[in-house]
Amino acid sequence: MAKTDGGSRARRARRAVLMALAELEGSAGAVRIAEAVASRGIDLQPRAIRYHLAALDRAGLTRLVSRRRGRALTERGRDELARGDVFQKMGFVAARMDDLAYRMDLDLRRGTGSVIVNVAWLDASDLPRALALMEPAFRAGLGMGRRIVVAGPGERIAGHGVPEGRAGLATVCSVTLNGALLKAGIPVTSRFGGLLEMRDRRPLRFVELIEYRGTTFDPLDAFMRAGLTSVGACARTGDGLVGASLREAPSAAMPDLHRIARRLQRLDLSALLTTGRPDQPLLDIPITGGRTGLLVMGGLNPVAVLREAGVRVTLGSMTGFEDLARFRPLADWRLAHRRESPLID
Repeated sequence: MAKTDGGSRARRARRAVLMALAELEGSAGAVRIAEAVASRGIDLQPRAIRYHLAALDRAGLTRLVSRRRGRALTERGRDELARGDVFQKMGFVAARMDDLAYRMDLDLRRGTGSVIVNVAWLDASDLPRALALMEPAFRAGLGMGRRIVVAGPGERIAGHGVPEGRAGLATVCSVTLNGALLKAGIPVTSRFGGLLEMRDRRPLRFVELIEYRGTTFDPLDAFMRAGLTSVGACARTGDGLVGASLREAPSAAMPDLHRIARRLQRLDLSALLTTGRPDQPLLDIPITGGRTGLLVMGGLNPVAVLREAGVRVTLGSMTGFEDLARFRPLADWRLAHRRESPLID
């Protein structure tokens, strides 16, 4: 029995290492991997990480990039993550959302602290076009506020280094709303991620829904990858399919919830589209008794515009945290970029 338990622990540890490498974008050493697996509640010291990495190397699931940069996933490693232990992964997205919301340290009164972010990685040469494409979506209110972080080679974003020739874009994740409400003592249940049909810039209906607690992937990321969004068209005309989520909060907390939403709006971090009525369906979706439905815009929508336009971009949804002080309006980043590269836009 002891041998079986030990083998099971090793499998769980090695899977945690693989998942950490997948989230860390590129290569990483044992110390960074240990920090990443610790966020999942798994205590592995760097020495143990190196032991498991050696086994993963032998299995062809990871490879040594260099002593300084550490290991990276191989294609075989990514395939293993995609197909293995599906029941263990069920509900992972919901658990990840709850974990990030709990650990976020945003102070709404002072406007300081960190927010939860999604990070998009792209070729540095595509950055001017990317910023221009995203601006209409931000202006139309199709993201979580209107501010982003732009990082170039050698800089860090959400704790990750930006490789040579690449750029990173951090958009505020809508789970930031959950975190702000939780800090105020208001628990939020994230129920569905879906494709929301907008008509005349107003929410009309959900055309696709995936339950967070029954999925192994981020629904909004999946809809983007499948090419089902039309965020760019919605920004231009007011009609289109955008990413959004349906959440629930205790009906008794609605006055406090609206107060928190107003504070977020003053910090340019608004994503709350509308709230329903207590115990009543929202956009024909039934709501749990004693609760009120919340319709929340997806923080990934501005990045969806890039995929729609054919820009090659790698996405990390719910990547981690970034200091609010680094966020600036997208127009400011475009202006700064033009000053640095006046011949490129």
